[in-house]
Amino acid sequence: MSAVEIRLAQRLASLRSERGWSLDVLAEQTGISRATLARLERGQSSPTTVQLGRLCTAYGLPMSHLIAEAEVEPPQLLRHDQQQVWVDAALGFERRMISPPSSGMKAELIEGYLQPGADIRYDAPPVAGLEQHIWVREGVLEYSLDDQLFRLQAGDCLRFRLYGRSRFVCPAAQPVRYHIVICRP
Repeated sequence: MSAVEIRLAQRLASLRSERGWSLDVLAEQTGISRATLARLERGQSSPTTVQLGRLCTAYGLPMSHLIAEAEVEPPQLLRHDQQQVWVDAALGFERRMISPPSSGMKAELIEGYLQPGADIRYDAPPVAGLEQHIWVREGVLEYSLDDQLFRLQAGDCLRFRLYGRSRFVCPAAQPVRYHIVICRP
C-alpha cells in the first residue's frame, strides 16, 4: 500500500470520528458494509471509485479534495510523473489529479480515462451544486445528468452544476480521455 493510500485510510477514519459517527451509521449512509468500511479505515484494502464516491457524498467532499487531503505539503508545481493516479481496473477507469493538491484553491483539473464499455454511476454528488466542465480530448463519452444524456466527442465541452445522479459511459470500441474542471464555491 502506498503512502498516499495509507494517509487516505487515516483521513477516512478521522472524517468519521470528527462527525461522531459509528461504522454502523456510516454504513447506513453509504451502503458500504461495516466490515468493508473498517478494512478501508485500517488501510487493509483500497476503496473502489464507487466506494470513494459514496464516502465523499456522505462527508460532503469532492473526491479530488479528499485525495488532496491525503497529500503531505502539496507542491505548487506538479510534474506529470508526480501526479496521483487512481485506477479502478474492475471498472476500466483511471483518474489523474492534474492540479497540484490544495484545499485552499477553488478549482482543480482532473483527467479521466475510460476503457471501452466502462460504466460508472454516482447516486449523488459529493457536494451539491459544484460547477463542473467536462472536455473530451479523445474518443466518445456519454455523460448523464439525472435523466438527461449528453454524447460528447473529441473537442466537445459540457458545463453544468451537479445536483443529482451522474453517469460516465464509454460506448465506443476505443477508450475515451477527458478532462474535468471542478469549481468549488
